[in-house]
Amino acid sequence: MSSQEFYEVIVIGGGPSGLMAAAAAGHAGAGTLLLDKGSKLGRKLGISGGGRCNVTNNKEPEELIRYIPGNGKFLHSALSSFGSREIAAMFEGLGIRLKEEDRGRMFPVSDKAKSVVDALIRHVGEGGVAVRMNEKVAGLLFKDGKVKGVKLTDGRIIRSRAVIVAAGGKSVPHTGSTGDAYPWAEDAGHTVTELYPTEVPLTSSEPFIRSRELQGLSLRGIVMTVWSAKGKRLTEQEGDMIFTHFGLSGPAALRCSQYVVKERKKTSGQPVKVTLDLYPDRSADALYGELLGLAASEPKKAVKNVLPAVMQDRMAEYALACADINPMTTYDNLNRAAWLEFARLLKQLPVMVDGTLSIEEAFVTGGGVHVKEISPATMESKLQQGLYFCGEVLDIHGFTGGYNITAAFTTGYHAGRSAAEAVLRQR
Repeated sequence: MSSQEFYEVIVIGGGPSGLMAAAAAGHAGAGTLLLDKGSKLGRKLGISGGGRCNVTNNKEPEELIRYIPGNGKFLHSALSSFGSREIAAMFEGLGIRLKEEDRGRMFPVSDKAKSVVDALIRHVGEGGVAVRMNEKVAGLLFKDGKVKGVKLTDGRIIRSRAVIVAAGGKSVPHTGSTGDAYPWAEDAGHTVTELYPTEVPLTSSEPFIRSRELQGLSLRGIVMTVWSAKGKRLTEQEGDMIFTHFGLSGPAALRCSQYVVKERKKTSGQPVKVTLDLYPDRSADALYGELLGLAASEPKKAVKNVLPAVMQDRMAEYALACADINPMTTYDNLNRAAWLEFARLLKQLPVMVDGTLSIEEAFVTGGGVHVKEISPATMESKLQQGLYFCGEVLDIHGFTGGYNITAAFTTGYHAGRSAAEAVLRQR
C-alpha cells in the first residue's frame, strides 16, 4: 500500500456520528474513507436503548436543546436543518420503521438495534465509502493551518483534504471509546475541557445502602432533587429510579449525575444531598390526609400492613423507621404529628450521595473539545482548515432518552456534508 494514498475525506471512528458523517460525505460525492480501530462498526449504537436503539427523540429543536444541558445551544443551527424529524425520515427511507414511545423516544418497530446499525452501514456502503477495520490512527497531519491527512500506528500515511474526528469520548470503553481523539485535538491547538462522567449511576455510603435493605427496589415517576451545600435546588428530574447495592440508578438518577459531579467539585468532594419525592402529584398535607384515611379504614391493622396498598413493603418499612414510627402501631395509637412527618418524609426522602461510578461506567462523557473553537453550522475547526469534529468527542452531552444520539447524528451529518462540499469546491 502506497504511503501516498489519498482520499478527499477521512472519517475516524465508526460509531453513530462517524457512520453518519461517512454516509453524508459519500452521498455528497466526496471520495471518503472510514477508519475504525475495532473489528465491528456501530458497537455503541448496537447497545443503545437497552439493545433496542433509541434512534432519536421526537421533539422540536428548541425542546431538544433543553434536554441537552451540556452546550445544547451550540446545536441550534445543526438541529434546525437536520433534527429529529430529518433523522427519523432518513431511517424510514432506509427501511427502518419507527415507533414513538414515552417522552418522545423513537425506536425501531423491530425493537432491535442491529436493524438500525445494519441499515446505517448499508447506507455508508451505498455512498461509495471505503471502510477499513482494525486501523489505528496515531495522529493527524497538518501544514500551514490545514489538515493534510492521518498517520496510522504502523507508520503508514493517508493523505486527505478533510479529516472528520468521530472517535468518541471515554465512556463505555469496550465499544472503542477510549479517549484517543483528545490528544489529537490538543495537537491541533484545541482546548479539551475537563472530562467527567455524566448519565451515570450515583454512589452512596448511607447505612441503608450499605445494608442493601432497599437493593433492587424500583420507584416509578418520582422526582429527584439535587441540593447545593448552601441549600439551593440545583435540578429536579422526574422519572423512574432503582436502589442498588452501591447507590441510586435509573433514568432520574442518571439525569442528576452531572449536577452531583459539578457540586462535588465545588465543595472539594463533599457528599451531596439528594431528595426523593415519591408522590410528586400531591402535597404533603394531601398525602397526610390520604394516608391517615387509609389507616382509619382499617383501624385494627398495624400501619405496616395498611401501607402496602399505596407503596412497596420495603419502602414503607424504611420510611416508617426514618419517621420513628413503630410499624405495629394501629390507627387509634397513631401520633398525628409523627404521621405528618412521615408524609413529609415521603415528599422529601433524603439520600446523601458521595459520588458516581467512573467515567468508563458512564453512558456519556462530559467535557471534550471546546465548542467555541468549532463552527456550529459546519463542525469545522476554527483553528485548522479541513479538520472537523462530531459526536461525543465534542463538549456536548444530553440526558438519556435519545438526546445524545440525536446530537451525534446531527453533528455527524453536518461534518460529513460540510467536509464534502469543501473538498468538492477544491476539485
